[in-house]
Order: sequence, then structure tokens, then C-alpha cells
Amino acid sequence: MAEAIIRASITNNSLSADQISVSDINEARLQFLNTKYGVDTKNSQAQGLSTADLIVVAVRPQDDLVALGQIVQQFAASSAVIVSIVAGVTNAQLAGYFGAERSIIRVIPNTLTDTGYGYSGVALNAYATRDQVERFLLGFGKVEYLDETLMDVFTGFGVAGPNYIYYFIESLADAGVLAGLPREQAWKVALENVMGAVVMLQQTGLHPRQLLDINNSPGGVGIHGLYELNNSDFAAGLQRSVLAAVKRTTELGVK
Repeated sequence: MAEAIIRASITNNSLSADQISVSDINEARLQFLNTKYGVDTKNSQAQGLSTADLIVVAVRPQDDLVALGQIVQQFAASSAVIVSIVAGVTNAQLAGYFGAERSIIRVIPNTLTDTGYGYSGVALNAYATRDQVERFLLGFGKVEYLDETLMDVFTGFGVAGPNYIYYFIESLADAGVLAGLPREQAWKVALENVMGAVVMLQQTGLHPRQLLDINNSPGGVGIHGLYELNNSDFAAGLQRSVLAAVKRTTELGVK
């Protein structure tokens, strides 16, 4: 995820490579990031932290946040803002690691960083403001500010959202192949229908059910297909998937 943020930020000119320094325990990873994006990977953690305005914490929730917090508190300026993309770790927990009076911004980035689409969920602590982080966040997508109590829900629904769409599109294309279309044509038609349906919803402002009513004539093709989809428990299955993702996000935070 950190690489995706770096790539999008540089591509969208919200940051230049010389404004970004990276620290990682994996030396091979550092060499790769330096070669591919030109970001600074040579400075020590102390050097990078001492000059940073934003410190992006992009580690796993099970990693040693206590040690990382100690390093930040030792070397970073008190005005440096913490931006955490660590799944499930709350702003209160982050404050315990990085400083009780520091600006801390918890971000759940969307994986659609390279497209300009997708909302990142953002929760500010009491010391942080939107101005401190918004330009940076808009460099890799859109921003939805949330009450922190909704972050796990947003993660399982919004940030994991592309997974559900990918699965649906794959299944729709497979259905076309099953019915007899060549794979290439089924794939193109599935993508076009998904993109067109989204644009239709945006342009008309209608509810999906209203468009379904328009598309389904009495006894017609569409309503017969929809009848079978209703029988498949599709909607409830999708909803269970979202709830399972939300549950797992909460579990990661507890661990």
C-alpha cells in the first residue's frame, strides 16, 4: 500500500520524489523503491524523521509499534503529523505510541490509488486538522472524513469494496461464456455494462430499483433473469461478505 501511495503521489504531482524518504527493514525493498521511483532511501531514520512534516506509518498491526513510536518521539519534530495506515489501530492507541498531544490522522487507503477513484476513510484526532493532510491524501484518491467509530465499517465496506466488484465482474463474464459468448467478448461486454450502469445512476440520479423497473418489461428477458438472481441469495451473500470483512478488521485491531 505504501508503494501504491508513493506511485500515485508522484504520478499526480502532489509530491515529488525528492520530498519523500522511506525507511524499511528490508534492504532489497528500499533498493527497489529508490530505483523505480527515485525516493530517498539512503538517510537514516533519524535524518528522515528530523525533517519530516508528515510521517506515514505503513506497517502491519502486529509489528512493533512501541519501538517505532519511541524512535519517532526521539527524532521527529513535535509539529510532525502522524499519518497511520495501520489496520485496526485506533487514534487513541497511536497516541500512546507516538505522543499524547501530537496530530495523528488515521487513514484507511482505498486500493484504487492509481485510478483517482475510491474513497480513503480518514479519522482525525483532537490535535489534527484537514489542512494538515488533505493535499497529501488527494494525491492518491478521494477522501471521506469519518467518526472513528465507523472506521472498521468503512474498511470492510468501502476499502474492501473493489474486491466485491472484481468478483461480480468475473462472475458476470463467466456467465456470458457459459451462455455461449467467446471469453474476450464476454469480458468487454461485462466491463462496459458495469461502467455504463454507474454512469447511468450518476446522470439520472435515480435509485437502482427505479432503473430496474424501467429495464424490466412484463414477462420479459430482464425480469426472468432478475428472478433467478433473487433466488440465488445474491444480495444476502454480498451483505454477509461485508459483515465478515468488518468483523475481521475489528479482530485485527484487538490483536
